[in-house]
Amino acid sequence: MGKEKVGLVALVMIVSSWLVSPSSSSSFRGDLTRGKAPLTFGSPSSSSSSLVLNRVGSSVVFPLDGDVFPTGSYNTTIYIGQPPKPYFLDPDTGSDLTWLQCDAPCVRCTETPHPLYRPSNDRVICRDPICASLHSGDYKCDDPERCDYKVMYADGGSSSGVLVKDVFSFKSYGGGDLSPRVALGCGYDQEQKPGASIPFLDGVLGLGKGKSGIVSQLSSQGLVRNVLGHCLSTHGGGYLFFGNDLYDSSRIMWTPMSHDYLKHYSPGTADLLFAGKPTGQKDLLLVLDSGSSYTYFSSQAYEALSSAVKKALDRKPFAEALDDPTLPLCWRGRKPFKNIREVRKYFKPFALSFNSGGRTKNQFEVPPESYLIISAMGNVCMGVLNGTQAGLQNMNLIGDISMQDKLVIYDNERQLVGWQNSVDCSRPPKSRTFAA
Repeated sequence: MGKEKVGLVALVMIVSSWLVSPSSSSSFRGDLTRGKAPLTFGSPSSSSSSLVLNRVGSSVVFPLDGDVFPTGSYNTTIYIGQPPKPYFLDPDTGSDLTWLQCDAPCVRCTETPHPLYRPSNDRVICRDPICASLHSGDYKCDDPERCDYKVMYADGGSSSGVLVKDVFSFKSYGGGDLSPRVALGCGYDQEQKPGASIPFLDGVLGLGKGKSGIVSQLSSQGLVRNVLGHCLSTHGGGYLFFGNDLYDSSRIMWTPMSHDYLKHYSPGTADLLFAGKPTGQKDLLLVLDSGSSYTYFSSQAYEALSSAVKKALDRKPFAEALDDPTLPLCWRGRKPFKNIREVRKYFKPFALSFNSGGRTKNQFEVPPESYLIISAMGNVCMGVLNGTQAGLQNMNLIGDISMQDKLVIYDNERQLVGWQNSVDCSRPPKSRTFAA
């Protein structure tokens, strides 16, 4: 199987899995357990932030590496600590907490591209609001001077650790340095499901809506607006940004965030169209999750889409490739395919039509290159999977594959989700604030 991941599961806090195959995920909800590993912290560091630039309106941009297939994830480099050290993190809109695999010492850690993070001596206390946001109800503190956490993932994997604060070093897009102290998880005990594909990363960049989310923390310090966005390229790479001065709002199709999924980035309900025509699937509650490589529909919507795709391929030079284990639905041609361009003309786009709160409908268009991949066997495979079989129940989840070549924006201040179709994600736009 590829290194696909599926998100939007957790205990009390909502996070995304970066470890799961589409046939083996499940959803969890319950009490947090607390790790008991002895902690050895690094040298004390200043508790004050060094904020060279301290004004709302600045944006921070991060180049992205990776792809949906064959890498299985996107990642960005974040510099943390004093002196700053680089770490490769999985940007995850379905997860609140940023955490690193951590040597405190590490009980169980997977292989990482950099040395394990050595935590600062600035611990987050148990009654800190950020700690409280990771727990449910009237949680108890085993140690009032520390905040323990445990998050569980869709495939049964988990991360346990303790919260600390450390310096994150950013470059403002308009010039200037940002060096805020940010709460993050020191993950010293990671459990993985046997056989799960594990990305070669140092940890997760939590972009969720909660207080522990990195954008929420930066916003509370007056550094950026509580807005984030990403642009994932079908050619690999792209960019991620914090702040609201890197796009023209008038060009974005906006829809209100759903009140049914307050902890998720959800644009609400949509009707599923294929080749511009209704499929009969209406009022699908959608969630946008950069922590999932592929898109997942509930059983009925998945069957409707896969049947429509198969019907459109009638009398075309394709045969179903039952021997290809890459994804559940693959087709072979007369000879192996090298790229999506060779097959694009045979496949039709699908779209999700959202009611934007009035009479107008905003369409989230998904062209063939944003739901198909070419496998290592040279077959074309559909990157929309059955979420019900994957344990997501009736949730419909838009993953990385279907957000490619789109500017996707999460405006937490206005409670809006927006997107712009057909965008060149290879380079970030010029800042409206600092453009000459």
